[in-house]
Amino acid sequence: MMRGPKDFGIAVRRTNGEIITRKEDVDSILGRLKWLNKPFLRGTLALIDSVVLGMKALMYSADIAMKDAESENRDDKAADPAPEAREVLAQASSAGKSESVNNIALSSIMVIGLLMGLAIFFFVPIVFSKMLRSAIHVGWELTVIEGLFKIALFVGYVLIISQLKDVRRVFQYHGAEHKTINAYESGSELTVDSVMRHTKVHVRCGTSFILVVLVTSIVVFAIVADHLPYGGLLNATKISYLVRWLYKLALLPLIAGIAYEIIKFAGKFKDSFITKLLTFPGLLMQKITTREPEPEMIEVAIRSLESVLEKEAERSQVEARA
Repeated sequence: MMRGPKDFGIAVRRTNGEIITRKEDVDSILGRLKWLNKPFLRGTLALIDSVVLGMKALMYSADIAMKDAESENRDDKAADPAPEAREVLAQASSAGKSESVNNIALSSIMVIGLLMGLAIFFFVPIVFSKMLRSAIHVGWELTVIEGLFKIALFVGYVLIISQLKDVRRVFQYHGAEHKTINAYESGSELTVDSVMRHTKVHVRCGTSFILVVLVTSIVVFAIVADHLPYGGLLNATKISYLVRWLYKLALLPLIAGIAYEIIKFAGKFKDSFITKLLTFPGLLMQKITTREPEPEMIEVAIRSLESVLEKEAERSQVEARA
């Protein structure tokens, strides 16, 4: 999936080798509520937009995969000298219902998984820090340890899933996306050979954003910890762990807003020393979340980007005639 300022495109390779694309307008929250497009406010909304687009892309690719599987199944039945005609007709009549149910099920699974991950990712470090409470006497120190534990949790999780065959393939496509974007932004020709020569890391990657969020959260939570009503987090035996989790959840929009501005700054000033310092952990993490892609994957990434550029060209022509 590739995204422009107002358009996005999805490219999927079918089982027969054909690459199909879908291009649409970006119906973003920031596009509808432009008065919210302000520094430190737009970060959370941009993150929500990205999650929604990511879910849409996943549902589209899953839908294509299911259609290909159904097509192969029908071909197998057609080759059977005694096919079950009634079953074939029943499947055809229920295709629309199945697609709708599949989309709802996939969306539900994604939302539930996201909420569970968010809950575990914030609550487990708080519970972990409980074991250290007797040895630590300053609130901000406990907050820093919690933050470092979150980073270790995130890195460990990514390392574990990166060993799975399907996830490695996803990471290869991730690398193909980055190479293609880097080639386009450098003005290189969008061919497989040209794109393959570019790096597979990019400063505006979501992986970098997550790490910037984690580091930012350490700073913000440490500052807030020293100004809580009960004298800091650590003295808050009066403050339950649930309350600590809830207040940290409430601070997420602020943290996401700060992290978004950092990533935006990094995208504009790629060669500055400050940018390299800020983005180094994220770029290092991309060594795990991006893998060297195959040429066929580069073809899909190029087609996705081209679909966005085509949509932008169509939009410019319409606006020029208006």
